[in-house]
Amino acid sequence: MVFEIRTAKPEDAVGIARVWAATMPHLVKTARAVELQLRHGHSQEVLIAVDGPDVVGYANLYRPPADAAAPRVRITLQVPSAYRGRGIGTALLEAITTRARELGAGRLLTAVAEDSTGFAERHGFTVGRRMTHSAADLTAVREPLPVPDGLRLATYDELEPRQLYDAEVQVRDDDPSGLSGGPAYEEWVRTTWGNPDNRYDLSVAVLDGDRVLSFVTTTADPDRRVIWSNLTGTIPSARGRGLAKVAKSAALARSRDAGFTVASTGNDAANEPMLAVNRWLGYRETSGAWTAEKPL
Repeated sequence: MVFEIRTAKPEDAVGIARVWAATMPHLVKTARAVELQLRHGHSQEVLIAVDGPDVVGYANLYRPPADAAAPRVRITLQVPSAYRGRGIGTALLEAITTRARELGAGRLLTAVAEDSTGFAERHGFTVGRRMTHSAADLTAVREPLPVPDGLRLATYDELEPRQLYDAEVQVRDDDPSGLSGGPAYEEWVRTTWGNPDNRYDLSVAVLDGDRVLSFVTTTADPDRRVIWSNLTGTIPSARGRGLAKVAKSAALARSRDAGFTVASTGNDAANEPMLAVNRWLGYRETSGAWTAEKPL
């Protein structure tokens, strides 16, 4: 195969979405969301492999702070199985690694599917934490739990973005896998809060007054009738009260009532509190992945 590695452009969004659908079919990532990220996602750099008009591979990196000393930089690499064994993954990895070095990176961090750990190890990565992907049948989902006294439930269309951002930062910075980082507020509003795959009516938060304590962000693909829990979390000071179970049970019941049939999510395999919530909600593991790191 003759292919070219180049920087992605907004008009590549449909092809990139097809790559994501082939490599992570449980994920909700439509071409509209990809295009928005390419236009306004300044915290990422995206490279693609193309063969004529077809996008046959994808890679990105998250730019580190300019003043960081030899930081760990997150990267993503996706090549559909139909195009593997032709050097596409290796070429993308070399290109994204070169760019990471130019930005001063000291280490690379990524997540690899279970069938790709050998590729990662051959290229100098050390496999670390296991991640899980799981799914639940929404037609059999539990009814929502009651909200504890003194707290209230709200959908995202009742929130201001800053309320959620303040809670999300606490949750993502507490993720032991290192994979839940995100951009600064202004870009977050454009690309995360403004993600066209978000369903504000199916995304739910538990609040104490105006402060978000626990939340679940739901992205949805109505054509496939599937949802993805993009991030679920409880701020550290409010943990141990069952609030994630309250929020997620409400979000899944709303999704069922809106006609969706399957819910999927991903978790760190060592995050037993969230895994227990998901098992109670009917999720069952469908596949796995691993974190992998490499010094530069």
